[in-house]
Amino acid sequence: MTKLILITGVSRGLGLAMAEQFVQKKYTVIGCTRSPSVAEKLQQKFGSPHKFTAVDVSNDSQVKTWANQVLTQYSPPDLLINNAGLINQLASLWQISADECDRIIDVNIKGVTNVIRHFVPAMVEKNNGVIVNFSSGWGRSTSPQVAPYCASKWAIEGLTRSLAQELPSKMAAVPLNPGIIHTDMLEICFGEEAADYTSIQNWVKKAVPFLLQLSVKDNGVALTVPS
Repeated sequence: MTKLILITGVSRGLGLAMAEQFVQKKYTVIGCTRSPSVAEKLQQKFGSPHKFTAVDVSNDSQVKTWANQVLTQYSPPDLLINNAGLINQLASLWQISADECDRIIDVNIKGVTNVIRHFVPAMVEKNNGVIVNFSSGWGRSTSPQVAPYCASKWAIEGLTRSLAQELPSKMAAVPLNPGIIHTDMLEICFGEEAADYTSIQNWVKKAVPFLLQLSVKDNGVALTVPS
């Protein structure tokens, strides 16, 4: 049976690259993006059995509806990848608005929790599947001017390791640092120097096989995609 891969944040960057690579490898992909037009374009591009839906992961009711639709049509995910995330515009912590801080926490932490809340019970009932929550190098270290982002990714590290202790014997939860990749997000941080880092195209060729080999032996282990 073909593995079912669920990915949040598939509109661009790593999420889109992973979706494309999994489809190419003949896995069934379920993805979400906040943009209805992007979801429609991806659905037209990849077609059935893949399913792309407009969902704001920070909105619990939207995630609940999405999960109910997915789990009615498909089996529980074999691999759930919480990839959707935001970073703040570079500034000292006291200069970052409450609204910007709230949005980062809402997407990077609450969004992950919402997806887990509504998809993982079905995975637990089946006692099967791997949950990968994307962390960051800044989830294990810090840097100036990205305090809200660092805080959110440190939270993901703790949240995931705690979740790992709650899962049944044949499941796993992994906090995963994807590495430093030339994305739009990296350009916010590094400017033109972002182009000196690994391209998304090169990253995804290593990341997807790495993700596919994750298993119960990796439960609760903080991992990094090989460079």
